[in-house]
Amino acid sequence: MNPRLIAISGPRKGSTFNLTEAETTIGRDPANRVVVSDQALSRRHCVIKKEGDRLKLVDLESRNGSFVNGVPVRRRWLEHGDQIEIGESVLFFLLREEATAPAPAEEGEEAGSSTLRLRREDLPDLPPQELPERGLSVRNTRDLNTLLKVSAAINTIPKLDDLQRRLLELVFEAIPAEQGAILLARENQEDFASIFGLDRIAGFAVPVHVSREIISKAIGERAPILRQAVSGAGTGEKEGAIASVLAVPLLRFGKAVGALYLETSNGEAPFDRDHLDLLNGVAAAAALALESVRQAEWLESENQWLHAEIKVEHNMVGESRPIREVRQFIAKVGPRDSTVLILGETGTGKELVARALHLNSPRARRPFVAINCAALIETLLESELFGHEKGAFTGAFAQKKGKLEVAEGGTLFLDEVSELTPALQAKLLRVIQEREFERLGGTRTIRADIRLIAATNRNLDKAVRDGTFRQDLYFRLNVVSITTPSLRERSEDIPLLAAYFAAKYSRQCNRRVMGVSSEARACLMRYEWPGNIRELENAIERAVVMGSGGLIRPEDLPADIVDVEAGSARDASVSQYHEVLRETKKRLILQAVEQAGNSYTGAAKLLGVHPNYLHRLIRNLNLKTELKK
Repeated sequence: MNPRLIAISGPRKGSTFNLTEAETTIGRDPANRVVVSDQALSRRHCVIKKEGDRLKLVDLESRNGSFVNGVPVRRRWLEHGDQIEIGESVLFFLLREEATAPAPAEEGEEAGSSTLRLRREDLPDLPPQELPERGLSVRNTRDLNTLLKVSAAINTIPKLDDLQRRLLELVFEAIPAEQGAILLARENQEDFASIFGLDRIAGFAVPVHVSREIISKAIGERAPILRQAVSGAGTGEKEGAIASVLAVPLLRFGKAVGALYLETSNGEAPFDRDHLDLLNGVAAAAALALESVRQAEWLESENQWLHAEIKVEHNMVGESRPIREVRQFIAKVGPRDSTVLILGETGTGKELVARALHLNSPRARRPFVAINCAALIETLLESELFGHEKGAFTGAFAQKKGKLEVAEGGTLFLDEVSELTPALQAKLLRVIQEREFERLGGTRTIRADIRLIAATNRNLDKAVRDGTFRQDLYFRLNVVSITTPSLRERSEDIPLLAAYFAAKYSRQCNRRVMGVSSEARACLMRYEWPGNIRELENAIERAVVMGSGGLIRPEDLPADIVDVEAGSARDASVSQYHEVLRETKKRLILQAVEQAGNSYTGAAKLLGVHPNYLHRLIRNLNLKTELKK
């Protein structure tokens, strides 16, 4: 385990920070272990703590927040591949090493051997097809054929092991090697990320003990090397002795990313200069392909791992107990195929939960189709849901598939299901029971392989008692249910949500907004949020669009939010300006109501505002008690 941070953007771009200490603090202050000169960071911005075998990121009440995988966090266990964003910096947290192979055996240059080492300046930059012109004697045709096969292989083989095997097999056709290996270097380190060895006779991958001394010279000097035994060495006088070795660096844009290595103990067929030239041509043709395939495989594996890690949360921002319970519900119910009923107030993220259930299910690769049952009149909703045949009604000029068909194999999400008419409730009940339906105007029965998720902000128990919702449909929908918490129940998540929306709309509006000021945060915490998360998101979007500074301040927020009375728990950081403004509003309202003879409508007319707005101000400023006196 080698925990570390790699900076891919920001002032420390390209730097690697090892996380070997019990605590690694990050911030602007020189006393931090990781110092980042960025005014968007707090002096002590965050800390990464080791707890047993795991590491946790803790935000130190920073001004602009700490983000992990795009989500603001207070504290978060870090996993391999997490992306940490603080200010202008993006840091990758890496824990695992890439797969390693047995370390090469150390060998020195033995007495009784000779080495041919070509200098880089002695090697003209020729494309592979021109290498035969260097004078490869009678082997020109065979060697050219080998290079052509290599060129074809690197463009058709997408897997690293398969590509390495094929390259060595092609090299064996032209060079009398007994064993060969492809070594790929580890980024900015002396050891190798992988060593793929192949035995000519056995025909399968085997461990190959390469000469580290020869490989180091080939890579360090970026030059091909041929070493041969002399004076009878390796010709039978010493069993198992190596007669010849070839080592050629794999160069990618002038940087050595690995090496090709061949060896033979057959003194009757040693390697020569022509073999060295050919292997160098193979390396020139294959280096970029090998490195590209290796990087593609690594990125694919990391992408799959990260997708598996984040798909349950699906950007559900928050760390409060209610939101943790929602995540646990998703993790437990998502993989099942049961019908789910999601209850909760408007704006609490019911569709977000539905999408997370879909993404965490075996149907994740199939469609997720959502339809708002309150947005369409009955006839249009029926057509949208079940589809229709050509000529089924006036204006039906062609056959149309309904949402039930479009969602085949996936998930159908019915938002505001309580708004369905009795006729559509009966038809939906049949779909749930029989898993089949017919298009409008059709006679053919269509099977429905879907998972159904429904949501409503109404009390369905009361709707059943009132006779506006079918009891049998309610029982069919309410197999598993969850109530999404209101923002009032998870107020501790408000700063995280505000930071998340500020970052989101800062990118969308192409405007630099670093976060939310402490004064604005205090206003957000005091407000009761009748519109829940949707209202908070709208407020932050407005603040980003209308504001002009680097931070969201109270004057950027809607008046309803700023005008809420703080009471005895007032945040000490609220400016005197806003205190005077509230007191002035209270005095003007009280005077207007008194002049209008306690008529709110008359007072609104005197103040030049809408009566509904006046009622909201009276409630937010806590004036009802004073007006009753």
